[in-house]
Amino acid sequence: MYNNFFKKILLVSCVVFLYSCDKDYNSIGGDLIGENHFDFAKYTSNVVAYNQKIEPIQSNNLNVNALGIFDNSAFGTTTASFATQIVLESVNPTIGKNPVIESVVLSIPYFSTLKSTDTNGDRTFQLDSIQGPLDGRIKLSVYESGYFMRDLDPAGSFKETQKYYTNQNADFDNVKVGSRLNNSTSIAQNDAFFFSAAEYKTTTTTDGKDVVTRVDPEMRLDLNAAYFKTKIIDAAASGKLVTNDVFKEYFRGLYFKVEKSGSSPSNMALLDFKEGKITVKYKEDTSDTDATRVEKSIVLKFTGNTVSLLEQSNTNAAYASATTTANINTTLGDEKLYLKGGEGSMAILEIFKGDELKTIRENGWLINEANLVFHLDATALGTVPKPNRIYLYDLNNNRPIVDYSDGTTGTNEKNGKLVFGGILNTDKTDDNTYKVRITNHVRNLIKNADSTNVKLGVVITEDINIFNSYKLRTANSTISQAPKASVMSPLGTILYGSKATVADDKRLKLEIYYTKPN
Repeated sequence: MYNNFFKKILLVSCVVFLYSCDKDYNSIGGDLIGENHFDFAKYTSNVVAYNQKIEPIQSNNLNVNALGIFDNSAFGTTTASFATQIVLESVNPTIGKNPVIESVVLSIPYFSTLKSTDTNGDRTFQLDSIQGPLDGRIKLSVYESGYFMRDLDPAGSFKETQKYYTNQNADFDNVKVGSRLNNSTSIAQNDAFFFSAAEYKTTTTTDGKDVVTRVDPEMRLDLNAAYFKTKIIDAAASGKLVTNDVFKEYFRGLYFKVEKSGSSPSNMALLDFKEGKITVKYKEDTSDTDATRVEKSIVLKFTGNTVSLLEQSNTNAAYASATTTANINTTLGDEKLYLKGGEGSMAILEIFKGDELKTIRENGWLINEANLVFHLDATALGTVPKPNRIYLYDLNNNRPIVDYSDGTTGTNEKNGKLVFGGILNTDKTDDNTYKVRITNHVRNLIKNADSTNVKLGVVITEDINIFNSYKLRTANSTISQAPKASVMSPLGTILYGSKATVADDKRLKLEIYYTKPN
């Protein structure tokens, strides 16, 4: 008798503990918590999931931008060029007499990880965010941009931010100014550019001692000194550098044009261009009577408006077919779901069709957990890189679902919100999955009969912390915008869909774990 009594006490304590761990336990039948007669069960609900193409989309002022060429056999080739305004780090510089430029260097840090340091202090790095072969090459040409990037949109009476889109490469290419600025005789800086993992090391002598300076891997291009003598140094006298508003109208920025480098394989990097700069070093006279020359510099920062310019080619036939409107099955769902970042594609999900919600309410179930489990189609994806994360959101309102409000943290900023999930699980080599928790979303639908059962969108995400959406250049009947973090990613994945022809163990389903009274 005592044994049975303690078993009952233990069971009740466990239920109360689980309840206390979730303050938002919005379930039907909450008054049953005190009962002692529970059965724990799993319910599998069918989902209708289908593809949706993402046409040209807003791509200005992204947190990171792709640069290069990514050949993805499962989707096609993406060529990513880039344009940015530049601003003066210090406005209205005073230029002395007889200025002569010593060097003009463009530098943009790469995302990298330190792997080792030898006894001499020399460091070995590994580049992160590189897609394609590490020895890939691209033809990179940096031009003065002739395209003025406004802050505000005149079509919106200058009350809305001006938008720029992925398919505007021709607009910038057609008005580029003059010859390319990275005209070094070293083809590694232009015609056969590559993303180098080497650190930059310089040695200077101060008071008879050698001082070694080390800089982490970065893009480093020598730019045309004569051009910057005219464009920057000489322009100071005419007031072109007096404020950044004046300067941005005068010097409209840089256009990074990417092309294939001969027959070499290509690759692509994600870069934080806001950390980039151009350093113009020059010498000038100290005074009319003193022959001493003084070293000075002007720094230009990449902190104005930017736009990611994406061109698609060599599109995979299966991908093109699956995302063609006529082939999308919005009634039964699609067999394969194609998620691709940038100007790519997404999936749309519909849950609880028919009277399913009504039946669950009538059963009085307590919802313990609800997950959508997506199985990766490794055969269709092939050997291309697998995205680390997908993001599920309220498609009707273009906002996160309630489960997104998850304060859990990971090993870094991008893999936080661990409970909400969407992180690639590779524990089973033959069955990689993405699991997204929608427990509170389901609870709300069950508890509140007047809640709208919204459609759900699923995309690739480059950063789970970024949830706002960007607008399509031309809205269609299904979507008018898509998550910004998806535009940032060059990657794609192929998932098994919800159609009945998909094998049962791979088919997308909603898995609900619930408690019911005996």
